[in-house]
Amino acid sequence: MLILMTFGSIAIVVVLSVALAPYIRRYFAGGVCKSAARLDGKTALITGANTGIGKETARDLARRGARVIIACRDLSKGEAAASQIRAETGSEQVLVRRLDLADTRSIKQFAEDFLKEENRLHILINNAGVMMCPYSHTVDGFEMQFGVNHLGHFLLTHLLLDLLKQSAPARIINVSSLGHNFGRIKFDDLQSERSYEGGLAYCQSKLANVLFTRELAKRLAGTRVTVNSVHPGTVKSELVRHSSLMALSWRIFSFFIKNPWEGAQTNIYCAVAEELENVSGKHFSDCSPAFVAPQGRNEETAKRLWDVSSTLLGVQWD
Repeated sequence: MLILMTFGSIAIVVVLSVALAPYIRRYFAGGVCKSAARLDGKTALITGANTGIGKETARDLARRGARVIIACRDLSKGEAAASQIRAETGSEQVLVRRLDLADTRSIKQFAEDFLKEENRLHILINNAGVMMCPYSHTVDGFEMQFGVNHLGHFLLTHLLLDLLKQSAPARIINVSSLGHNFGRIKFDDLQSERSYEGGLAYCQSKLANVLFTRELAKRLAGTRVTVNSVHPGTVKSELVRHSSLMALSWRIFSFFIKNPWEGAQTNIYCAVAEELENVSGKHFSDCSPAFVAPQGRNEETAKRLWDVSSTLLGVQWD
């Protein structure tokens, strides 16, 4: 009798799991951008759009009629992605330009060329990033995650900001992470020279994205250029390539992890949603406002990080 009851319980669990699976999957897939906004005549620049959520974002914006520039380090991968997007969307306005966010010379050259080629920029999506990589430095000597995820995009935004203002209304989207909740800005060891742990360094860089968004929004008040940060969710991507444990976890729990299309939805929402035209300095996830950790709301830390970042890069903002 006990065995029959056990088998009966297992059968019920299996039947319920199968019946509820689509609803569970839909829950973990998160929000979907429902805006039908067109982007004809608009120009969008997306870093790291040769793969993952960046590529899906580029595909969506191209479908809406935008001129899309894919900025990435590997031109061959970028062109492969662009060719696929052009074929699927019918848009010939999908271009690839080389950008290495781990090299400030590359960033400056990219911006110089971009400003010569393009006379408008309506959407800047700072999407590229590295995650939990072994300890290493950018060309300029910055810790790789802080240098690429924060400083690289900080400099790129600085160099393109005048064009964004001239093209207003315009939007900047900084792709952060839920990991910002676990981040701390180590002003006494920003480059992790005294101690390094890949996960904590990643969280610091993602917190920096949120703080950069907050401070930049204050400075852009009245310009009709908005800036918001995004947590795309837990997404199947190449980001976990440096962590075998995370890669294994992603495979085991793949049912609960977003695919790149699902992960791109909040990027797209913040780029096109009509109701966000005047919303700035906020954080979003699943196409809705999201919680920001207390350290991500600290005005003093945001201002200090801004000043330190400007000094490290040798730039002055108006």
